[in-house]
Amino acid sequence: MRQLVTYTIRAIGLALATFAMMDAGAQSQLGHATGGSQEIAFKKAIRQLYDIKESAWTKGDVETIVTRFYAPDAVSAGEGDPTTLKGTKQFREAYKQLLQDITSVRVQSVRSVVNGNAGWDWANFYANVKPGKAREYPPSPVRILFLFSKEKGRWICEGDIFVTGKFDDPL
Repeated sequence: MRQLVTYTIRAIGLALATFAMMDAGAQSQLGHATGGSQEIAFKKAIRQLYDIKESAWTKGDVETIVTRFYAPDAVSAGEGDPTTLKGTKQFREAYKQLLQDITSVRVQSVRSVVNGNAGWDWANFYANVKPGKAREYPPSPVRILFLFSKEKGRWICEGDIFVTGKFDDPL
């Protein structure tokens, strides 16, 4: 299983890097590949999830983030972070610390793609880190790729991967 997670993270990282290097015309064509009402509904649903996460973060509500934003078997990994999170228990422990060190977050969706019950969203993730904790976290914002699936009629985040930097607006 660990090998599968490693390969998945590498593939996501490669996709993220490839997309960042694409010229604007190629990125635009990728964005138009899905289009239509499905894309609009997906963007609305994930914006609602981002709002839930942002609000819960401000309130220090770990459980809402862990159980309403992420799937029970979600995976998260990031540049410079030696830990790969997997599953509710690990997410809960990590978010207990994150919510102590970071007062609020904001997610800015940059490019969404949806195909049936699967979708992903490239975003800029802004974090307000408490004074004295900044060295422990990558500089804000970070580029993040959220992976979503639609289960029982509702979208849920299956995981994310992040790297330092910011996506240019718009992609």
